[in-house]
Amino acid sequence: MTAPRKTYSQASPYDTPWTGNERVRTLLWEWCWTIFCHWTPKPANGWRLVWLRLFGGKLEGKPFVHPRARITHPWNLTMRDRSCLGDGAHAYALGPIELGQGCTIAQEAYLCTGTHDFSLPAIPLQTAPIVVGANAFVGLRAIILPGVTVGRKSVVGAGAVVRRNVADGQTVAGNPAQPLPSH
Repeated sequence: MTAPRKTYSQASPYDTPWTGNERVRTLLWEWCWTIFCHWTPKPANGWRLVWLRLFGGKLEGKPFVHPRARITHPWNLTMRDRSCLGDGAHAYALGPIELGQGCTIAQEAYLCTGTHDFSLPAIPLQTAPIVVGANAFVGLRAIILPGVTVGRKSVVGAGAVVRRNVADGQTVAGNPAQPLPSH
């Protein structure tokens, strides 16, 4: 079972669910990340963490954020000690994303907290949190959809599309992601 979704009030598909202040804050974040962080070398992780904290990111211990990672709305991102957001990984944090201690989000993986309610004419935005448990691994170009929890010490295979929760210690792969047999 996935987490419940929050539906935003929109009169039409062309209305934004964000206030003017939220749009300005998002634009300022994107500008600051591009100017001050995107070009930095990997060892400058501390500098990138300063900028994430300035924009409301909740960081514990010393997580790692690759300079080419993309983070939408850092104020919705929680990273625990030694969690890692890899090269080209995208935390599309329209809603909360929590990365557990020691977890790895590999290259170009996509964590997407947003979707739409296509049953309504306005097609309003819906968000649901994503949680990746401690010491879990999300592989190259995997996609984690809104409301999904990836359990502790679990593995999501490269290119998997995860639309349902992954149990602790489970390995999943494919589209849609399915559990792999244990050896």
